[in-house]
Amino acid sequence: MKISIIIGTRPEIIKMAPIIRECKRLSLDYFILHTGQHYSYNMDKVFFEQLELSKPRYNLDAGSSSHSEQTGKILFGVEKFLIKEKPNVVLVEGDTNSVLAGALAATKLNIKVGHVEAGLRSYDRTMPEEINRVLTDHCSDFLFAPTKKSRQTLLDEGIPDEKIFVTGNTIVDAVFQNIKLAEKKGNILHDLGLKKHKYFLITAHRQENVDDRKRFSGILKGLQQIHKKYDIPVIFPIHPHSRNKLQKFRLNFDGITLLEPVDFLSFLQLEKNAKVVLTDSGGVQEETCILGTPCVTMRDNTERPETLDVGSNILAGTTPKKILESVTYMYENNKKWKNPFGSGKAGKQIIEILREVLI
Repeated sequence: MKISIIIGTRPEIIKMAPIIRECKRLSLDYFILHTGQHYSYNMDKVFFEQLELSKPRYNLDAGSSSHSEQTGKILFGVEKFLIKEKPNVVLVEGDTNSVLAGALAATKLNIKVGHVEAGLRSYDRTMPEEINRVLTDHCSDFLFAPTKKSRQTLLDEGIPDEKIFVTGNTIVDAVFQNIKLAEKKGNILHDLGLKKHKYFLITAHRQENVDDRKRFSGILKGLQQIHKKYDIPVIFPIHPHSRNKLQKFRLNFDGITLLEPVDFLSFLQLEKNAKVVLTDSGGVQEETCILGTPCVTMRDNTERPETLDVGSNILAGTTPKKILESVTYMYENNKKWKNPFGSGKAGKQIIEILREVLI
């Protein structure tokens, strides 16, 4: 069995890390293909080094461009290396253009496709991620659903039961494995002069938020109201694209501490010790749920409804009033919840399934 692991963004590196580690532990024949969707491979080297992962055999350096151009470029580049390597199965994770292009390239070459984190739905077709995840699910041979709810979604769309495997989410493996690593390698709270549970942590990068002046302005005004009410730091490690839009729209961010993006291990520490995390990221919704940190999602919908069900997360949209109300609720309700995303053995289970069906 030869496995091709296709990744293109930092969240994919993180979520594929447990699978990569399991392949290495079992001395399987595998290789990593990095598409370079958002970053150059050189900028991602630190991720592989920090997480102690094997380096990619190939990198495409696809870079940012329109969705169609980027998807086409990745599709062309992936196909070339799949023809050369002839793997038995291609693994993709999530909902990016790299995921769709990787799955399409493999399918057209009659190579089996395994979709890690299958069955997630926001039911918002204006989101490019929703299109990517739906199409990838429907051309995959093995659908590794993180929860029973995502399995049922796939069944409701007519995908045969025998293709679907409920494995839990590899993000649980990644959080458990990497939080220990993070605590050994540094102390970001000390470096930033922060105290445990005495700050808010922010992420905002989705195009529907930061590319829309009204929505981005609403987010920032909401954060300023939070700072005014609670008088504790509001920490925002800002994505380069978000910073560019902040400057372009000339938005006011008084009371908000902007930081350069931090590495994943440092970010895990910040998530774990925040009073509340505000985000528009799907992965952060999961990570906070696993770490026991309350989350407020600055979106109108989520493909992680399990976080809403257990009470770790609440939808706030992007209006200042609703953001403040949501933070107040999560700040003042010290609810405990059970992690719905599995036991932290998803990577091992996915590889076991592939070995059973392919060998």
